[in-house]
Formats: sequence, C-alpha cells, structure tokens
Amino acid sequence: MNVFGVDIGGSGIKGAPVDLERGDLAHERHKVLTPHPATPHAVADGVAEVVGNFGWSGPVGITFPGVVTGGVTRTAANVDEGWVDMDASKLLGDRLGGLPVTVLNDADAAGVAEMTFGAGRGRKGTVILLTFGTGIGSAVFIDGRLVPNTELGHLELHGHEAEKRASTKVKDDHDMSWEQWAHRVQKYLAHVEMLFSPELFIVGGGVSRKADKFVPLIEGIRAEIIPAELRNNAGIVGAAMAAAGS
Repeated sequence: MNVFGVDIGGSGIKGAPVDLERGDLAHERHKVLTPHPATPHAVADGVAEVVGNFGWSGPVGITFPGVVTGGVTRTAANVDEGWVDMDASKLLGDRLGGLPVTVLNDADAAGVAEMTFGAGRGRKGTVILLTFGTGIGSAVFIDGRLVPNTELGHLELHGHEAEKRASTKVKDDHDMSWEQWAHRVQKYLAHVEMLFSPELFIVGGGVSRKADKFVPLIEGIRAEIIPAELRNNAGIVGAAMAAAGS
C-alpha cells in the first residue's frame, strides 16, 4: 500500500509515495526549495508542485515545522507568521484539488517512522528523537506512545533558544567545526536529559548521515545516542503513515 508523504522544512519541501509495508520511499523523492518568505499560499504552491510531479490522486500526509492540533498550525518558528492559527488541512487540501490531507508536526512524523521502522523499533521507556536542521525538532515517546508537539528546540539554553545555539543551520552559518558544534549539542542534550531522563536519544535530520563525525565527540550523557536509520526520509514516511491512519 502506497500513500504520499510531504515534508515541509525550513529550506526544502520534499515528498514521494511511501511503501507502508517496507517503511521506505516507493519512488525517488522530489524536492523544491521552500519559498522565502514561507507564506501559507507560497508553501502550498510548493507542496502542490511536489505532489503534482507524481500525478498523485490519493491521501496525502504533510509535515509542518511547528505545533499542529486538529489540522491547525499553532506556531511558525521557521516559516512566515501567517501560519499561526491557520487551518492548514483546509488550505493544503484545497490547493491539492480536494485530496484528503493530514497535517502533523514534522518531528512527530519523523519520530513515528523511526519508532516503527527505524532506530526506535521495539524500544521501551522514554525515547526522544531530535531532528537537527534549520531548527531543532523533537518527538518524545513513552513506551512507544507519542507525546505530540513537544517542540524542545525552543527550550531556553544559556539565555538563548536552544535551536539558535545548536541547530545544523547555526553550525553552517558560523562555519563551526564538528568539535565546536558537538560541544553545543552536548550541552543541549544534557539539558533535555536533566528534564526527561530518557533511555535513548535518536539523532535525526539530514546531519544524521554524518553522525560518525559528531556523536563520538559527545560526552557525559547517560542515555544511549544513536543516529536515525531513515535519516532525512523519516518525515516523509511518518507523514504517509499519518495519512493512512486518519
């Protein structure tokens, strides 16, 4: 069974049909750049371009980088403020010609995919997936059950919002070495660990494919730290899962 998944990020909008039996993309994903400013209608056009590239006509799951409740986007940290309190399900569904649309938080989608098909499969206790990219997304699981919309990237860390200190974008913007960035990630993980005492951290986002360059540099964290297995496709897979289950 294939269902379409779209992942809206701060830098790109990517999507593909997903094989839900394998938990993997059924076709190579298509990606367009996230418009700037990332207004609702401009982003909706990008989503329509990605979905239209495949001539898709079934259910579509779509991730959003912010809090989503009942298809309404409540926050907009790395996109235009016009998304705040927007009925995203209606907007995107209308832009896709009336296709059934399910919208959810991007890190929650990635986490559900990892817990089902990837690094968190079969893991009990408290598991936290953190996606490092334009910002920092989070998905918290207790014995496999998701606590939605945690948005731990917005925790205060040393007087700053955590994602303004330890996201991949910050690393790139300041041309930081892996050692410098790992030190910041370590401080962030220590703060999250102090609050939640997880058994496992899963490191996701595009940088997860380079986990060997920074995870071994992180010290003093009691929880196990492992890279996401679905890497940057986790959001697409989780979005498709949400659409299939709605």
